[in-house]
Amino acid sequence: MRIPTTAALAALGGALVLGLTVAPAAQAAPAAADCTTDVFGIAGKYGEFVLGDDVHSPDAEGAVAVGGNADFRGGFSVGNELSAAEVDALPGRAALVVRGDLVNGGSDTVVMKGNAVVGGTVTGRAVDLHHGTFAKQADLIDFDAEFAKLRSYSAALAKESATPGARVRLEGDRLTLESGDSGRNVFAVPADELEKAKEVFLKVPAGATTIVNVSGRDYDMATAGTTSFFLSGGQDFVLDDKQQSASDGKVRAKLLWNFPDADKISKNSQAAWPGSVLAPGAHLDLGNGAPVNGSVWVASLHGSGGAETHHFPFTGCLPEVPGGQTPSPGTTPSSTPATTPPATGTSSPPVTSPSPSATPSGSPSGSATPGATATPSGSTAPGTGGGEGDLASTGSSGTVPIVIGGAAVLAAGAGLVVMARRRKRA
Repeated sequence: MRIPTTAALAALGGALVLGLTVAPAAQAAPAAADCTTDVFGIAGKYGEFVLGDDVHSPDAEGAVAVGGNADFRGGFSVGNELSAAEVDALPGRAALVVRGDLVNGGSDTVVMKGNAVVGGTVTGRAVDLHHGTFAKQADLIDFDAEFAKLRSYSAALAKESATPGARVRLEGDRLTLESGDSGRNVFAVPADELEKAKEVFLKVPAGATTIVNVSGRDYDMATAGTTSFFLSGGQDFVLDDKQQSASDGKVRAKLLWNFPDADKISKNSQAAWPGSVLAPGAHLDLGNGAPVNGSVWVASLHGSGGAETHHFPFTGCLPEVPGGQTPSPGTTPSSTPATTPPATGTSSPPVTSPSPSATPSGSPSGSATPGATATPSGSTAPGTGGGEGDLASTGSSGTVPIVIGGAAVLAAGAGLVVMARRRKRA
């Protein structure tokens, strides 16, 4: 059957129109989220990652890395809750790393899973290894480079705008943080506001990443006598402890407390603290009460009694370059805390204290006022495109070549029609 020229031209035009309506839809597919679950690198593999000295007992359920001296004279066990895959992922499979000296006294330091690596002298009893080996090595981990990255990242993370609609309310001695973003929720809380809370309530969608940026030089739970942290993944609030947590631990696993300015953090509370603590310039005093149910990345640490670190690794999805700024790996920012070099053979607990000059120059922006809705600053208006001038939300950038190509095809088709009519007349 012979198809009339006008019909062929109409079909061609219809196909082009269909292409113009379908092609942009394909271009409009959203890009992958700007986040990664491995922003902390080596540090993220350790439940206690300490730049200076670590004076601790009785145990850490995850792996422990100490850049200064370790004083475990009260008895200490390491790594009991590590999986085989987590041990294999550690540098040198070392669940215990001490760059300086290890002081045991008359008590045992027991590494339940993995190896032990110590750079300095071991005094007292030898390290008791259940399923690993001992090695003497001081450079397995470059603590200075790792903490330069942590400090830079912490300062940049603090510049993340509060999530639109996120609420921070202090009512009496009850602090409530609430936000409904299913991907990532960012709160900004001054340390002196957090210190007023006897009870802390956090409500976010289960599985969402939560960042609580805490500004200020000092934070002490004893100020209000904090007794409890309650979490909710959208249902009822659950008092967090080792045996129970909201949404089967999904809220706690992706909760990060960021202290970019802090010199000292004092837990001093019988409350289990859910989530991981990033305070790369601070001394963390865990007291002798309840544990941290997460990882800690701090300048120095002291804890005893029930002040353990429980193995609930941080699994949240964080921006690779928060705040649009690129951290400088391997370089120390101007706000680098002054650290006392590891002593050798000390008999008293050595303590590394960051100097007051350690406060990062940039303070968190977009802090939310209790009782008010947080308003992000510098955020991109809905419907506006990302970088490079593309209309990412509509896919319109892909229609231009199609329009041009379509015009060319139509012109060619019109030419064929004219030629056909001339031949017919001839």
